Amino acid sequence: MRTMVQRKKKEAHKPGKKSLARVVVDKLHLWLGLASGIIVLIISVTGCLFVFQREISEVVYHKEMFVTPQEHTLPLSELKASAQQALGDKPIMSVTAWRATDRAWEFLAYKANDTALTYFGCVEYYEAIMVNPYTGAVTGRIDYKNTFFPIVKMIHWSLLLNTKYGQPIVGWSTFVFVILLITGLIMWWPKRWTKATRDQSFKIKWKASFKRVNYDLHNVLGFYSLIIALVLALTGMVWAFTWFQKAVYVAAAGTTEAPAVKQVTSGPAIAVATGNPLDIAFTTVQPLLKDAGRVFVYPAAYPEGVHTLGGYRGEDIFFGSDEYQFDQYTGKLVGHSEYKKKNRGEKLIAMNYDIHVGAIGGLPGKIIAFIISFICASLPVTGFYIWWGKQKKSKKKVAKPVARLNTV
Repeated sequence: MRTMVQRKKKEAHKPGKKSLARVVVDKLHLWLGLASGIIVLIISVTGCLFVFQREISEVVYHKEMFVTPQEHTLPLSELKASAQQALGDKPIMSVTAWRATDRAWEFLAYKANDTALTYFGCVEYYEAIMVNPYTGAVTGRIDYKNTFFPIVKMIHWSLLLNTKYGQPIVGWSTFVFVILLITGLIMWWPKRWTKATRDQSFKIKWKASFKRVNYDLHNVLGFYSLIIALVLALTGMVWAFTWFQKAVYVAAAGTTEAPAVKQVTSGPAIAVATGNPLDIAFTTVQPLLKDAGRVFVYPAAYPEGVHTLGGYRGEDIFFGSDEYQFDQYTGKLVGHSEYKKKNRGEKLIAMNYDIHVGAIGGLPGKIIAFIISFICASLPVTGFYIWWGKQKKSKKKVAKPVARLNTV
């Protein structure tokens, strides 16, 4: 009896014997990876493609987006009227006016239909009219609904489904990916830090068999990409889950109180301005946005609404903008919000997009985001091949033939 107990203890402490916790981690990594692999692959590939969308679009649409610089720009109201004529009955939702002297200004019209199932049904139209700010001439029309990068973005956002259907799928797949990164780190961690384990954990053995190289690509690249991959995944979850966004806000702001939002309105409609109110607002805001690389304008959309103007400090980033509200009938400044006065939670949420696409780090940040997204796309593929190889190996194992007695 004592011998049997001793044997069981020896077996329990055999080298390579996995603990229950490790078995659970391994199984979680395997089955969650198999379940979410296709979605993670799609999200990662589309994220990888989208990183340099501005640079590529500026090459593809160079004729529409760039103009020959001249001395003076026309009033915004005249440019808006020119764009509105080109759009017909589709009202202009937003304007992007560039400080760079060689850029056409963009006038955007957008209308959604939330009752449809797919992206193409949800978006009735999404068009931009590009206008030469010096002459008022239309330089081009871009149908964003049916162009490459907006479609790539919506695959990434909701798998080309209505947001309320597609976003939960993308969000929970991203959540699963976070678990895969954590369980992957546990599986990667060597039991002993020897030279052999360090080489296996940190280096890809390129001269080995394809099977070994595939394993190293999954294991080693997964480790090196871990931190940035987690950042990309967690920033994606901020949009997917309201509860997660609230948690991020509370963690950064140190308070559960929502930021105060002061509502301002225009009116009364009988007020008369000494010029075009939109032009007055646009002129007034210029010295207030000295550091802005581009100015955004959201014209008032209803009788009590205000013109909202602000500025972005670079070609790519969207955080850090100050916003100013103007009465749509008089052009008088009626409200403003400064970025520097926001709390840490508000600032972090405002940075979320720029962190997610790497733009917060400039060109180097975008290159890093591109590389890490590419690695993330490879992980489901290399992981699946590891599993598939094990399945094939187990099938090849056959029982040894039983020796037969020759009978005469």
